[in-house]
Amino acid sequence: MRPTPLPQTVLPRCLASNQLEKHMASVNKVILVGNLGADPEVRYLPSGDAVANIRLATTDRYKDKASGEFKEMTEWHRVAFFGRLAEIVSEYLKKGSSVYIEGRIRTRKWQGQDGQDRYSTEIVADQMQMLGGRGGSGGGGGSDDGGYGGGRDAERGGARPAGGGSAARGGGSASRPSAPAGGGFDEMDDDIPF
Repeated sequence: MRPTPLPQTVLPRCLASNQLEKHMASVNKVILVGNLGADPEVRYLPSGDAVANIRLATTDRYKDKASGEFKEMTEWHRVAFFGRLAEIVSEYLKKGSSVYIEGRIRTRKWQGQDGQDRYSTEIVADQMQMLGGRGGSGGGGGSDDGGYGGGRDAERGGARPAGGGSAARGGGSASRPSAPAGGGFDEMDDDIPF
């Protein structure tokens, strides 16, 4: 069955009909939210850059049609972090930590000791957001929101806090601005429109 073509009003004239395939960009983007199955494994490259690897569990819930019961299926993912992002992962994440990760899929090929080709698929993380509170399994971290990004520099060691702050470079937690003096909910106007 052939998909219905988009009307030409939706596509720019240069991309209409069969020219669309010639101009389409590819996308390699992965978003995962899950929990670490073990503490991060950290090693250092000869250049001195850190590499951290984690095993991340994601769980899908579904209803079994035969029994009517809800069941869970857990999928395990290998995730690699590079540079400053790897250092942050090694410092703040631990087994059980809940984390949001954005990255891309990479498949590597090598030969085993038996001479057979082996393949390994992993996610190379560009962004990471620690979930949970500072006292919980999510850790906390170097920025107020716990988020870090690496973008394309992640593999070269140029990770930066996603929130735009500089707390990750200092290695400690950022100081939060103090809350304004005064009351809280008691001083709110009663004419809130919802």
